[in-house]
Amino acid sequence: MTINIRATGMELTPAIRQYVEDKMNTLEKFAHDIIMIDVVAGMDTNHHNKGEIYSCAVNVEVKGEVLRVERNAEDLYKAIDKVKDHLRETLAQRKEKLMGNRHEGEES
Repeated sequence: MTINIRATGMELTPAIRQYVEDKMNTLEKFAHDIIMIDVVAGMDTNHHNKGEIYSCAVNVEVKGEVLRVERNAEDLYKAIDKVKDHLRETLAQRKEKLMGNRHEGEES
């Protein structure tokens, strides 16, 4: 699994890089067929709210599919956590669906 990380509107510090890598590596528990994860994290300058708004967008490439999740928050770490949580749920649902299809095929 390859993790590509880039920042927009801010510097990608080693701490942020490590945090993103740690969070994205936990997704392997839910899908062993992840090929690549692309993460774009940074300041969202086109947001209607006042103050600093951070965004995190992630594309996860798994066999035959690309899953995309994007979340905004007032804190970069919260935005990363929101994306990870949503991806975890999506990958768990995908795994259940695939396992269900596999079991249905065995019964026939």
